[in-house]
Amino acid sequence: MPVQHIVLDNTMGAALVGTTIAAALYGVSFIQAWYYLTHQNDSWPIRYLVITVMLFDTIHQVLISHTVYTYLITNYGNVAELNNLVWSMLVEVLFNGFIALLVQGFLTMRVWRLSSRNIWITGVVLALVLGEFGCVLAFTGLSLRFRTYTELAELKYLSIMVNALAAAGDVLIAATLCTLLHRSRTGFQRSDTMINKLILFAVNTGFLTSLCAVASLISIVVAGDTFLYIAFFFCIGRLYSNSLLATLNARRMIRVAAEGVNTTSENVSLSLREFPKAGTVNSKRPTNISIKIDTTQEFATDSDQDHDGEKVGSAISTGSIVECPFKEECCQAV
Repeated sequence: MPVQHIVLDNTMGAALVGTTIAAALYGVSFIQAWYYLTHQNDSWPIRYLVITVMLFDTIHQVLISHTVYTYLITNYGNVAELNNLVWSMLVEVLFNGFIALLVQGFLTMRVWRLSSRNIWITGVVLALVLGEFGCVLAFTGLSLRFRTYTELAELKYLSIMVNALAAAGDVLIAATLCTLLHRSRTGFQRSDTMINKLILFAVNTGFLTSLCAVASLISIVVAGDTFLYIAFFFCIGRLYSNSLLATLNARRMIRVAAEGVNTTSENVSLSLREFPKAGTVNSKRPTNISIKIDTTQEFATDSDQDHDGEKVGSAISTGSIVECPFKEECCQAV
């Protein structure tokens, strides 16, 4: 009898590719987490957030690896098993949802603080985040009673909603942060440099996660009988964790970049304690930021032996220094 040839490229092949890429991204996030825990000095709530995200990331990677191993190794050559569901394939959706909830919740808090606790803006963002997580819970709870992919197809609408809400939430968060930060420009080159860097990070992090969610959404709509959407969905949790860690680890680089900008021929030190809360008006011309500028001139002598020198300094203070709305989790300036 001729051997039946089964094409697995767009099913198990896609799942294998997605698992491999997710594993590579997990390695990147693990290194970023190690760097964060050893080089950053944030409060424990933020550190616990990072630890929890990495824990869920690890569990998710184990689950998808178990799924692919079961289909391709344990049941190798067993064609009948390809249509049967493996429990880890269903449970991994829940941990992807946990990661998205934590990271998007963290960014929602930034929107809340930067928008002067605007309940309408924050409420819309929060509704998308919670709506996505609610769909994840519903999908997981309903799918566990199914045994085959044919039965699982009944929940296709929930899969579409999860990806659509994820993409919408990421785009809205990135757009809101960019708008609020843009309105915080002061005209001072150093503070504007820092704000520009934050805008760039907001765009990049939101773009990657939303792009992956849109790709998964298009795949499930256009090719729902394949695993192409699963390949993208396997990776989206890793993109969330990496975007969170990249944002936290980049704060020092952003500060250094801002400090390296010279606005005059003198050595000007800019102390930035708060990015302004949008909508604050203190005068006829809105002053949205508190600035302290120290101008220092140093006259170096031959100090290799006694390390003495003369320093003449003058300080110009404008405005008042207030508490940073992001606290440890934002880009705090030294």
